[in-house]
Amino acid sequence: MSYGILLLRVVVGGTLFAHGTQKLFGWWGGGGPRGTGRFFGGLGFRAPLVMATLAGLGEASGLLFALGLLTPLAALGMTTVMLVAIWAVHRRNGFFSTNGGLEFPLVLASAAVAVAATGPARFSLDRAIGWDGHISGLWWGVGVAGVAIAIAAFVVGALRTTPAQTSAPAEEPDREHLQAA
Repeated sequence: MSYGILLLRVVVGGTLFAHGTQKLFGWWGGGGPRGTGRFFGGLGFRAPLVMATLAGLGEASGLLFALGLLTPLAALGMTTVMLVAIWAVHRRNGFFSTNGGLEFPLVLASAAVAVAATGPARFSLDRAIGWDGHISGLWWGVGVAGVAIAIAAFVVGALRTTPAQTSAPAEEPDREHLQAA
């Protein structure tokens, strides 16, 4: 089991970390804070540069997730960003990622919640420090999911203009950017 959870943490955490660095630093063809901020502005978010930075930080917490350090906190950041992305970008495109749908961010969010519930396992910094038994379990997974839903609902409800006031995104990002927005 430990090897499987390690693989899951490294792949999911590494994927989101890479997407976060696109937003934060413009690495790997990303828009950086300003380019991503324009995209968020086009989606109707208030303070789009702040939102882009927060989304980048939430995704960059994938590094903590991959390392198994503060796993529930990392899972919370990742799940929150993916839920906001599902609501603001992907849900209108249906389920499948081939159409820009919610399939990919849903899998990433689900994996993050599942690891918060099971714990980061033997090959983790949380285990090395002796924290893993205290910051994992069913209720940690439920808590991560519940708090992420609450934060995402606030972000989408209070920090975004109504759809009637929203114009099309200022810059249409590439398909990969949409999948992890």
